[in-house]
Amino acid sequence: QVQLLESGGGLVQAGGSLRLSCTASGLTFTDKTVGWFRQAPGKDREFVAGGPWNIPSTRYTDSVKGRFTISRDSNKNTLYLQMNSLKPEDTAVYYCAANFNGETYYDPTSWGYWGQGTQVTVSS
Repeated sequence: QVQLLESGGGLVQAGGSLRLSCTASGLTFTDKTVGWFRQAPGKDREFVAGGPWNIPSTRYTDSVKGRFTISRDSNKNTLYLQMNSLKPEDTAVYYCAANFNGETYYDPTSWGYWGQGTQVTVSS
């Protein structure tokens, strides 16, 4: 059984930083495409960042470029999302995703596995 477990969310002031983690069980990240999405209340789930695990090529949505960074630890089978210079509009539940099989990273239905989500709240 595949499980993706996110952690690291919380409450932070604007301008602050958080690092999210996503650890997989029942699945090895190293041959997968992995990513992060977020969903704010009343909004659709939005692609944040992602790319193939074993190729240093990551795509970021425009609103987080220069502020968020994906990193990978193969030994721990863990994906990270470092979030700096956080803004109130970054407030959302953040989800880890894996096993991309589609035409665009931005389409949530193209991803096969999801974590349960972790809440990130940025206060102004």
